[in-house]
Amino acid sequence: MSKHNKKMAFSLAMVIFPWLSVPFMGKNSFFRFLPVASFTNLFISVLSVVANKKKWWINKNPLSPGLVDFTYILGPFFVATLWIFKLTYGKFSKYLITNIVLDVINAYPFAQIWENLGIFKLKKMNHTIWYFICVGFAIVIYGFQYIIEKSIRKTSSPVAESRRINE
Repeated sequence: MSKHNKKMAFSLAMVIFPWLSVPFMGKNSFFRFLPVASFTNLFISVLSVVANKKKWWINKNPLSPGLVDFTYILGPFFVATLWIFKLTYGKFSKYLITNIVLDVINAYPFAQIWENLGIFKLKKMNHTIWYFICVGFAIVIYGFQYIIEKSIRKTSSPVAESRRINE
């Protein structure tokens, strides 16, 4: 198998394998946390455009050449966001500790593996800065989900109240 084909196989696996776990999270959890996962992907996509233009990193991914590596964004990052929220939302300390641990793994050993495979390379950004960006963003998206949940409760409350009164 050529080096290009190995990269392609790795990239396809990165997109496909995380999605195989999604049916196990349940439909309600999937749709409950879909907005925060989508917001996260939008942010990471915009960050990738900026990062590539400023040469913070280089994507050498055969599935999505260009300014944004959708392989990582639509695969493990999207699905991990869904699972982390499903398993920890409502318990901020558990959420933050989970993110701190997973972001260490993402920023150091996983990033090194991707660099060794020739798929991704940090250039003008180091692993520690990437780690702190991820942890900081984890706090932001928790707040985003909190606002989503609060607005859903607020908009559903009048409906529930009117049903109770009409019964």
